[in-house]
Amino acid sequence: MKKNTFLKTLLTACLLAVVAGCSTSQTANNQTANNQTAQKVVIALKPDKNPDQMMQQRESLQKFLSEKLGRPVEVIIPLSAAVINEGFANGTIDIGYLSANDLINAKDAELLLVGEINGKTTYKSYWLALKDKPYEKIADLRGKPIAFASKTSTSGFIIPLWDLRRQSLVSDKNDPEEFFGKGNVFYGTGYVSAVERVLNGEAEAAAVSYYVLDEDKHLSAEQRARLKKVAEQGDVPTHIIAVRKSLSAAEKANLKKALLTLNDGGNEDLRDKLFTSKLVETEQEKHLAPLREALVVVPK
Repeated sequence: MKKNTFLKTLLTACLLAVVAGCSTSQTANNQTANNQTAQKVVIALKPDKNPDQMMQQRESLQKFLSEKLGRPVEVIIPLSAAVINEGFANGTIDIGYLSANDLINAKDAELLLVGEINGKTTYKSYWLALKDKPYEKIADLRGKPIAFASKTSTSGFIIPLWDLRRQSLVSDKNDPEEFFGKGNVFYGTGYVSAVERVLNGEAEAAAVSYYVLDEDKHLSAEQRARLKKVAEQGDVPTHIIAVRKSLSAAEKANLKKALLTLNDGGNEDLRDKLFTSKLVETEQEKHLAPLREALVVVPK
């Protein structure tokens, strides 16, 4: 009897251990699911606007998307697109607002949404100068100090350089100093930094997106009133909301759904301040095709 009692006790203990293990496992699974639900979403905006304006818009976007997703959202403004691409690679950034060229360089991200302007997913690049300057076409800027938005900007460097080559104003070396003169080419950290050099007299013209002049998004009304368009070039693929490739399909779908709600319900003003225009879906390689053609002129 003692032996049977011992066996019964041992069997009961084993069964209790199994039940406890299952319970612990289920609790751990629930905790993992809860942690995933509460995991913070990190969104990075390219620093191509007025820093003070971007700080205000960042807070608005954090609040809006946090409510839509039911999760914490952090919006950051890194110093460059290269930092955003690094974040995609190491898993610290989930979404980034980038130019088409930035996406091509981001091996660990893919297109989620793009901007649509007047029914198109392309726009124009402008050369801007002060209104009282005599320049009327790009050829008038030969030998003059100019500013590109940055070395990676699609509308503020790649497309303008492609246009210089198309007009035979630079050789197959694709060196802008051939036309503007040695030491006369400045690269900024965004549209505003390039235009500011024009406004303060350090450059005669700046290459930027059309909306820097035509819309109230980057410059003050007083600044825009001092500027004029010297030339335009393009088409330029609209900016892209990119998503980290390593996220699950369900996660990408949830993020896309939340961002698309910016298109209606009175959210359009916030959308336009952050992303310029209506957000739409499109196919990645189709969107990037015009840029891939222009990239052949960019110095390696």
